[in-house]
Amino acid sequence: MTQTRADVDIVVIGAGAAGLAAGAALHRADASFVVIEARDRLGGRGWTLQAGGHAIDMGCGWLHSAEDNPFADVAARAGVELDRSTAPWQKPAWTDNFPLDEQRSYREAWAAFYDRLEKGVAARADRPASDFLQPGCRWNGMIDAGSTFINGVELSGLSTVDYDRYVDTGVNWRAPVGFGALIATLGANLAVKTGCAATLIDHAGTTTRVHTTQGAINARAVIVTLPTNLIADGSLRFSPDLPDKIEAAANLPLGLADKLFLAVEGADDLPVDGRLYGARDRVDIASYHLRPFGRPLIECYFGGAFARELEKAGEAAFADYAIGQLVGALGAGFRKRLTPLACSRWGLDPFARGSYSHARVGRSDARATLAAPVDDRVFFAGEACSRHDFSTAHGAFRAGEIAARAALAAIRIPPRS
Repeated sequence: MTQTRADVDIVVIGAGAAGLAAGAALHRADASFVVIEARDRLGGRGWTLQAGGHAIDMGCGWLHSAEDNPFADVAARAGVELDRSTAPWQKPAWTDNFPLDEQRSYREAWAAFYDRLEKGVAARADRPASDFLQPGCRWNGMIDAGSTFINGVELSGLSTVDYDRYVDTGVNWRAPVGFGALIATLGANLAVKTGCAATLIDHAGTTTRVHTTQGAINARAVIVTLPTNLIADGSLRFSPDLPDKIEAAANLPLGLADKLFLAVEGADDLPVDGRLYGARDRVDIASYHLRPFGRPLIECYFGGAFARELEKAGEAAFADYAIGQLVGALGAGFRKRLTPLACSRWGLDPFARGSYSHARVGRSDARATLAAPVDDRVFFAGEACSRHDFSTAHGAFRAGEIAARAALAAIRIPPRS
């Protein structure tokens, strides 16, 4: 496209939760827009894969703070059933190798750690969260591993101020059809162009010109919903440059949380929605969700530096580690019952390069910097832009709607609820 006039009112870059939520808001307002997506699918880091006859979520899988989560309304409108069973991490884990009294001691250590962290934040000190581990506590490694599952990064790299701002009601639901599939329903009636990666936003002229792998698009405004790692490393460039945005994105890097799914032959002897740890004495461990939804599967979680090491070693390294751990906990005969189905390696995904954002120590305000519009023409959204719901699909959704409303106001199109 070579026209100097606007081809559309607004271009939305990225068809993840933020981009699709923004697109839905623009659709309601009857604005002319297009959502462009580098992948050949919708959902971004929300990705439901069909494997072994089951819908499995390779990315986000839980509606956190579910009673206040906009995706609960999305599910209701789409006729998607939600499972409201208690989350496995809110129940006792497998006791054969982790007795209940030890589990109680571990939970008490977690609570004491977080109490110290809250007091540190109240003292207006942003420090690495690892500063609040109790020296010599036997559970420090496991608490640090918990941070890699929750935040994608070890406590030493986590801003306490940012972490403390996160809001969680403790209510967690999931979609048997897959959370990624639920997110993708947002794009059902939207103008979406897949296989179309944005490379440059030229906002110097009277219109904003978005250069893509399928040509250029002129628009009155653009909403950027790409992961922070792609902004920080220059995969998407800006002309004129936006150094404040690049710096903010670099201070909100994506941590890493990967999953491996194993099929289990004859799984009836395992508890439905159970949880198991193969090791408990260090940070480089995995967590195992047994029989999610009662299915003959084990969902294995890996995070942080440990996940990065396994990614470098190759997909088979995840299965080798997990199967070894499960055999150690469940017996040698268990090995022949396990078959690897699918493994995510988000750090190697060229359109993500990580899982979800965390703020570097002393840089928690980078979220507000990243979210701020540029000249009422370039807007930003995504979970990294959310102050209280970061690292979640619903945080991305809300940020997408906020950016869409701001863009509509800037070009004088009234939004609709």
